[in-house]
Formats: sequence, C-alpha cells, structure tokens
Amino acid sequence: MIAIETKQLKKSYGSVPIVKGIDLFVEKGEIFGFLGRNGAGKSTFINMLTGIIQPSFGTYSLLGVKGPNDQVKKRVGVMPDYSTLYGSLTAIEHLKYLSALSGQPAGMEWCLEVLKLVGLESHARKKVAKFSFGMKKKLGIALAIIHDPELLFLDEPTSGLDAESAIQIHTLIRGLQKRGKTIFMTSHNLAEVEKLCTRIAIMKEGRIVNSGTMDELRALYRSTIKVKIKHSPVPNSEQLNLHQWLESAGTDLEMNDPYVTITVKDEKKIAEIIRAIQQCRADVLRVEVEEPSLEDIFLDE
Repeated sequence: MIAIETKQLKKSYGSVPIVKGIDLFVEKGEIFGFLGRNGAGKSTFINMLTGIIQPSFGTYSLLGVKGPNDQVKKRVGVMPDYSTLYGSLTAIEHLKYLSALSGQPAGMEWCLEVLKLVGLESHARKKVAKFSFGMKKKLGIALAIIHDPELLFLDEPTSGLDAESAIQIHTLIRGLQKRGKTIFMTSHNLAEVEKLCTRIAIMKEGRIVNSGTMDELRALYRSTIKVKIKHSPVPNSEQLNLHQWLESAGTDLEMNDPYVTITVKDEKKIAEIIRAIQQCRADVLRVEVEEPSLEDIFLDE
C-alpha cells in the first residue's frame, strides 16, 4: 500500500512558485527522510499534505485517500511546533485535550504510556511553561502519536535534544515502524537520517532532485571509489608485477606494506585487485571502502 502519493503537486504565492511539481510516493511502513536547505520548500510541501494550505495544482493522497479529506486526518499524526503548546496546561492535559479533538479520547493509562515512550513519565503533571526546549520537543512527539495514527509527520524530531534523549527517540521511531506505522521525517541531522531512514528525498528550489535508498544515492553520486587493502607480505619476486598491474587498475596508487591504497571507477575492480594480490601469493586481510556519506551527497546539490 502507498501511504503518501503526490502527482505534480505545486504551490505558488502570486507569481512566485514555491513547490514546483513534485511526484513522490512513500510506501506503508517506511521511515522516509525528507531533506533540503532552508527555503527549499519542505515546509510548504508538508503543509499541503497535512491540509494546512491548499495546493495550487496537482493531487495527493494519504493512506489511499485523495486529499484534502477530513476523515483521513484522524489516521495521521503531526508533530506540532513547540510554540503552539499551552504553558498553563500539564503534559497529561495536553494529551487528553488533543486526543479528544481527534475524536479518540485517551484514558489516563494510555497517556502515561505515551509519555513513558518519549521519556516524560516523571513530568506528566508538570505545567509546560516549566518545560525545557527538549521536553517540549518530546511532548510534541507524544501529541503526534497519542491517537495511535497510521502515518506520522515528524519535523526535526531530535533537534535540541541531548544524545541520550535522541537515542530514545530513535528507538521510539524504529518501534513505531515495527508496529506498521509510516514515518515521514525531516531533519538537519544527516547522520540521523542515514541511520534511520529506509529511503530519502532531497529537495532543492522547490523540486525533488534525487530520491532513493542510501545505496542508490551513493551509486548516483559516486564517480570514484577509494579502496584500502591490508595484506600479508608480498614475495619480493612478485612485487614489481603487482605494482605494474595495480597502476593500470586505478589511480592514486600507494603501496606502503602491508597496505595498498588505490582509487577505482568501478567496484568490480575491487574484486580484481583482491584476486591479483592473492595470485601474488599474499593473503588479503582487510578491505576498507570509502563511501560517500549523506552529508557528501547533500552538500553536492
């Protein structure tokens, strides 16, 4: 099942186009990462999907239902901006209020369970005015999941959190995925996206410039591969032959016993290099491949 699908979705304000025709799909059960620099159009795109603003052109559907649709909103969770929280209400009161608005009033036991999931169980009856920024972020996630939605939109779920809290939220997101939930998340923490997301889309100036798994994105952006191989001693009689063969196999060759470092254009060359070393009566002990990170790919845009 497709959880999110857009076809030529566009949004303009007057003569200024913000989102310029996005075709995108997210499968049910994915953790989908949505990246882009500030001003790329990410928030406008998400606001169309969540019904805050209307598209200028194109169509979208959520959980198989064509939008906008008020009924499907009950199956969707959106992490609110921390500034929209009410300082005079406690965490529990927030959860009870929002779940009642969704038409699925939550009992005390479930509210406490959700607060435990985000690490706020000991602050259940504290007024939000006394919450730190990080605690408000956690409460925002709790509000997004209180009505047990099938599809979640999380905007920067761990920004402002300490390392321990961020790990806790990562565990929660993975747990939600295991329960069949679909998570659509934005983040400026590229290492987080690389670690969590099944697929990723990169948005630039109102368009999706690339999308896919990390392996697919690496394949698109990787023009060369740097390989470092640790090996057992190569017999003196074989060293010249090996050196000459390696020079023809790639570039930037360095041979500092017991290591060979070389840059190749095709990963199939790695297997050939391993065989060549073995044919020179040396054992290959370790192979390290330098892959482009999501940060490398993102900054290349």
